[in-house]
Amino acid sequence: MAQSETQIKKSANRRAFLKTGITAVGAATIGTGLLGGGVSAFGQEHEGDGDLTQGDIAILRFLNALEQIEADLWIQYSELGGTQDKEVSGVNGGNPLYTAALSILDGDMAQYIHDNTDDEISHAAFLKAYLESKGAEAVDLSPFATIPGSTATGSTGKHRLTNLMQLTVDTSFWSVYRSITNPDFDPGAPFAQAVPSLNVGQHTAIPRTDADTAGSSFSDNLPASITNHLQAIAFTAGFHFAFIEQGGTSLYPTLAQKVTNLEVLRVLLSIGPSETMHFQTWQDKAGNALPLTDVDNGPGGTGATVTFTTLANAQGETNPESLKGDTLQANLIMPEPTHFLNKKFPPVAIIRPTSTKNGGAVASLQSFVDDGLFIGQKNPEFLRVMFRLAEEADEARRRS
Repeated sequence: MAQSETQIKKSANRRAFLKTGITAVGAATIGTGLLGGGVSAFGQEHEGDGDLTQGDIAILRFLNALEQIEADLWIQYSELGGTQDKEVSGVNGGNPLYTAALSILDGDMAQYIHDNTDDEISHAAFLKAYLESKGAEAVDLSPFATIPGSTATGSTGKHRLTNLMQLTVDTSFWSVYRSITNPDFDPGAPFAQAVPSLNVGQHTAIPRTDADTAGSSFSDNLPASITNHLQAIAFTAGFHFAFIEQGGTSLYPTLAQKVTNLEVLRVLLSIGPSETMHFQTWQDKAGNALPLTDVDNGPGGTGATVTFTTLANAQGETNPESLKGDTLQANLIMPEPTHFLNKKFPPVAIIRPTSTKNGGAVASLQSFVDDGLFIGQKNPEFLRVMFRLAEEADEARRRS
């Protein structure tokens, strides 16, 4: 896994590498249906009902795969910290102590986690059905579910596509939306981390075993009955929720600019805003994290240190608006107006980034890799397959 990540990051020409290196996957991998055997995104145009182009199919396939990844991680959060019912498959009674720790951020966290999970499962299922209705086979990532998951109370103990126990969370999304600076105009602009220590080392966002919940008790005396360690795990999850959903918030409008078929455009424009609703919810809740410092030195710990501060006391709106991306005030959850298209226009409140030049499928997938989501993946072909799908999606072009 580490070798695959290094190879991808150091490649001087990812496009050339992916197109030639994909042959290493072999007919056996493709034949299992991981990429579908009906229509290759590098193959011929798909004609027939709906007149989807090669690029449309590539975009839908990548999103179908990415939504499976998101569903996988959200199912883990839901198993341990979500409302327990029969609507979301895989629930096993939950983890009351972890759920209590999450409730410090908001009393409705369990319901929100449940609903976000339900949404991502529905996105993956819909995109699969839609692709198949157009004669294109969907992506099946289930053979890559090889990562051992949590064994804490509430977990089903299944192997996963994603790892939530060794995360390096980039929290710069926080200041991106609170600053007039738009990363589409200046990709190298500095954006302050809401929690700098989360972007260093490896942090768990779920209890790995019951050792992570030891010492906490389920009572009305919150947060006093929850250890700092379990609070830190829950607060890490809160910021990770927002990180994941901010990615979808930008990805859907970015890829929508490449779509040719109007119905496919409608699909992207209809799913994308639900990701934005998720993001706004989670950044609001993450801002309620309490000030504390924790060192992950317990059983199974990574040794990482995390420090949360009171973001409600952080620097607020400035006049003129911050040009350094350093505004962190917690309750600034509406997007601050920023430069868009041309700086001769006045600032406007928008989703960002959405530039196809600076973002897109490969960039989104790379952010998941950097996040540590795939640490422990036992099949070296996983990243090769995923980056192929991402590259194909980025290569799509709208046709007149």
